[in-house]
Amino acid sequence: MDDGSKDNTYARVFDKFNSDSRVKIFTKPNGGKASALNYGINMSNADFVVCIDADTQLKDNAVTELMKYFNDESVAAVAGNVKVGNHVNLLTNWQSVEYITSQNFDRRAFDFLNGITVVPGAIGAFRKSALVKVGKFSTDTLAEDCEVTIRLLMEGYKVRYSHTAIAFTESPESLKMFMKQRFRWTYGIMQSVWKHKETVFNRSYKGLGLAAMPNAMIFQFMLPVISPIVDLVMLLSLLTGQWFQTLLFYLVFTIVDLLASLLAFSYEKENIKRLLYLIPQRLVYRQLMFWVLMKSILAALRGTLIGWGVLKRTGTVKLAG
Repeated sequence: MDDGSKDNTYARVFDKFNSDSRVKIFTKPNGGKASALNYGINMSNADFVVCIDADTQLKDNAVTELMKYFNDESVAAVAGNVKVGNHVNLLTNWQSVEYITSQNFDRRAFDFLNGITVVPGAIGAFRKSALVKVGKFSTDTLAEDCEVTIRLLMEGYKVRYSHTAIAFTESPESLKMFMKQRFRWTYGIMQSVWKHKETVFNRSYKGLGLAAMPNAMIFQFMLPVISPIVDLVMLLSLLTGQWFQTLLFYLVFTIVDLLASLLAFSYEKENIKRLLYLIPQRLVYRQLMFWVLMKSILAALRGTLIGWGVLKRTGTVKLAG
C-alpha cells in the first residue's frame, strides 16, 4: 500500500512484484498512514489483516504466530514483539533496551488484564470485521495504532500479545530524528487518551479503564514531568551534605529497576551484557522525555495541528538469527 510516495516506491515495487499473483499493489494520493491502512483494508477480501511498517522486517514465522490467537472469536487484534534491528550507535542501543524493558514487558503484563493499549504499527494483526465495526483507523490523532486499539477494547473485544511474533524495526539513528519520533508518539497518545478520557477509572471498561488508561496517565505523562525534579533534589542533597538518605533511595530504585529489567531480558532471551546501557539510558532518557512531554503539552494547549513528519531511514535493519 503506497501512500503517494515521492521516491519512486510504487514503481519499483510494481516492477518487482507485479508478476507475482500473490501480491497486490495499490497506490493513492498522500493522506497519512491511517488513510493508507484503511484503503488497504478496503481492498483486502481476507478475514484478517496484518499491518506492518515499511521500515520493518518480520521473522519467517511471525504471521503464523500472530494468527494462532484468532481461534478465540473474541480476539480482535494481536500485538507482535517489536525489536530494534539497527544496533549502530549508542542511541539505537538505548532504544533497544527500552523496547525490551518497557514496551514489550508492559504488553506481557497487560495481556493478562486485556489492557494492551497499543497494537504497534510495526507488527499487528486484526480481525477485519472488528476493525470495520469500530470504524477502522482514525485520522484525527497521530497515534492511530493506539487509538484504534482503545476503541477495540471499549467495544468489548480482546487484544492479545504474541512474544513469538518478532519484527525488527529501524529506530532513529540521530537525536533529531529520535526527538521528532517521540514527540509524535507522545502527542498522539495524549490525543488518544484525551479522546477516550471517559474510560479512565471506569469499571465498565475493566482492565482498560482500571489499569491501562490510568497507567498511561501516570507513567507516560505525570511521572516524566516530575522526574527532573527528583534529579534536582538529588543534586541539591549532595551539595548541602544531606546526601545519605537520597543516595540510598536512588540505590534501592536502581536495584529494583535493574532486577525488573533483568527479568524482561530473560523473558526475551536477550544478551544480558546489553543491560550495561540501562543506567546511562535511564538518566538521559528522563531529561529527553521531559522535554518531549513539555513540548507536547504546549502543542496541545495551543491546539497546534501536528503532522506525521518525515523520519530519515537508512535501511540498516538486520534480522537476528
